[in-house]
Amino acid sequence: MALTCVFILLLIQAASLSRQQALNNLQQKTLADMNRYMLNLQQTLDRYKDLPRLLSTHSELINTLLYDSSNDAQMRANLYLEQVNDVIGASDTYLMNAQGSTVSASNWSKEASFVGRDFSFRPYFQDAIQGRAGRYFALGTTSKKRGYFFSYPVEHRGRIIGAVIVKIDLNEIETDWNDVSTDLVVSDDDGVIFISTRKDWKFHTLTPLAPLDAQRIYQSLRYGDYPLTSLDIIKRSARDDGSQLITLIDSGDVSNTALDGIKTGEYLLQSTVVDGAGFTVSILASMKPVQRQVLNAIMLAAFVYLAMVLLVMVIISRRRIVKERARFKQRELQALEKNESRIRDIIDNTQAGLITLDSEGRVDSFNRTAEKLFGYNEERVKHQYFSLFLSQEDRPVCWQHITQASVAEVPDLMIEASGKRQSGTYFPIEITIGKMQRGDVLRFVVTIHDITQRKEYELALQNSQAELESRVHERTSDLTYANAKLREEMDLHKNTQNELIQTAKLAVLGQMSAGINHELNQPLTAIRAYADNAQQFLKLDRLEPVGTNLAEISQLTERMAKIIHPLKEFARKTSGHAETVCMKSVKDGAMSIMYGRLSREQVSISWPSSLESCFVLGDIVRIEQVMVNLIANAIQAMESLEDKRIDITLESCNNEQALLVRDYGPGIPEDELGRVFEPFYTTKKAGQGLGLGLSISYRIIDSLGGDLSVSNHPQGGAVFRLSLPTDPYQGIDQQLTSR
Repeated sequence: MALTCVFILLLIQAASLSRQQALNNLQQKTLADMNRYMLNLQQTLDRYKDLPRLLSTHSELINTLLYDSSNDAQMRANLYLEQVNDVIGASDTYLMNAQGSTVSASNWSKEASFVGRDFSFRPYFQDAIQGRAGRYFALGTTSKKRGYFFSYPVEHRGRIIGAVIVKIDLNEIETDWNDVSTDLVVSDDDGVIFISTRKDWKFHTLTPLAPLDAQRIYQSLRYGDYPLTSLDIIKRSARDDGSQLITLIDSGDVSNTALDGIKTGEYLLQSTVVDGAGFTVSILASMKPVQRQVLNAIMLAAFVYLAMVLLVMVIISRRRIVKERARFKQRELQALEKNESRIRDIIDNTQAGLITLDSEGRVDSFNRTAEKLFGYNEERVKHQYFSLFLSQEDRPVCWQHITQASVAEVPDLMIEASGKRQSGTYFPIEITIGKMQRGDVLRFVVTIHDITQRKEYELALQNSQAELESRVHERTSDLTYANAKLREEMDLHKNTQNELIQTAKLAVLGQMSAGINHELNQPLTAIRAYADNAQQFLKLDRLEPVGTNLAEISQLTERMAKIIHPLKEFARKTSGHAETVCMKSVKDGAMSIMYGRLSREQVSISWPSSLESCFVLGDIVRIEQVMVNLIANAIQAMESLEDKRIDITLESCNNEQALLVRDYGPGIPEDELGRVFEPFYTTKKAGQGLGLGLSISYRIIDSLGGDLSVSNHPQGGAVFRLSLPTDPYQGIDQQLTSR
């Protein structure tokens, strides 16, 4: 009991003294590291602090502010700032006018360019516009990257006309710190950490922010959407030298674990305010080295104490050890003999043949499994060469391995060979020859497995594989033939569909022919009258009226050609290739085909006014056919109305253009909207159609990569929406043409 009390008191005293000394050493080391980091940080910032002042005197920047509307001045300033930014290695360099708008920037050619952006709310601009050099750290509102900003006013004849700003990236300072036992943080005047060697500490605070301060920081957009919560410090204790010992919840440190499973870390915290820079540098040193030093001191004290106690106990127990030694040797000899007997039983009863050879390849031992494999007993083959058990062709390989292994380090040999029994028969075996070194004595261990059954399995597997390959070849041939037949049927189906489309067009031509015949009768009658009159005038020798009649006949023939032209245009077959199509051409083609029917049916139709700038990818003949079909269906839907109107509107989406065709008829029953594009579905009277027009139109638009859909308008009537993909290069071609 007394020895235990003395031991505990000794450990407590050693722990206290070592902890105090370790803390002092750690405090001095971290203070030196922090000063070194501060010096490095200040040197980095000092390299850039005078650059805005130097740039503010450059004539290109002053001219840009004085002549802000000049594109040439602005471009020269952009190029100059881009060159300066590359030379000084800054993140961004830009010029702002007196209103806070960015006039020129080094990143003018990038997607996230600062040119034209308003940063007047930033404190560094407000300092510069008031005639002071500014310093500020914040997240970029455009780039969302951290940066330290230097600003300086641009003056002209005593008047401040703008500001020059240089933004630098401080990531290099973070990555340069490589001491894993200490962490550095740099915080602003509000205590928000903006530089840290620990990624999860950034944009947190060492102490909680007051609500008013937090609101002010959020409104300034200084740190974007970050919540600016404080680090989870659960314990603080101040030291006499001004440093603090803190304990915080730290997912990256597993030095301590609370009872509830939360991981915590203990740190020595020291902070220093950097004058004139607007931030504070803090260093957090892990207490692990202190804990290790305390543990080492405790272990050393315990070791010394225990060594002294053990020394006394050794002297006391020495006599007892001498007496026990003889009994121990006796027990060890008995255990060795028992162990050798157990090992021999294992060797004799293993399923593999085991043979040990001397350095010259002669048999030393031969287990029972080897005796069964080869038909020899151990006494007969002892001191015989191992080649006795191999076929003639396998002996050189094994003998070469044994010879090389006797003089150099070679890997174990594993081969398949033919074993030779005492009866002279052969059987397949797997041989492994390994080297066994005991002191200066070299031995070889040979492991032999009978692989007769495995060879039979391999042969059966090869036969099965050959049969499977034959079946696969036959099945592949069948599938190839079936695939070819399927392709023939698909080609036939495609040709049938194209012929069906052409037939539907000819059906529309049949409907158009009646109106065209009626329109042709009038000019034909007039031509006949003009011709008869001309004959009479010729008989009377009156040539001037004859010329007038012939001119009238010529005009009438041109009118007849225009009447017949839509028939030829609509009846032509499509080219089948996607090309750029102007929707204005689609309108003109459809109206040239339908104008006669629209006039007879007294139907008014309205088109959007911007079709000449609407381009899609498709086939103009097929698109015209679909539009003719939609307009014809709309006319039939309104045949019982007096006021017949068709409204066509244009919708532009990201990658498509859509025409919406609305009639003012009764619409389509809601329960039948899903069947409109089915073949042979129709709401027309008998004799007015087969119900194939919309089905063919749907397939045409789908083959062009577009979509055709239908819905009912809230105020009555049906609305068909025809959408087609846009030409991605058409906008570029128009821009190049305008330039």
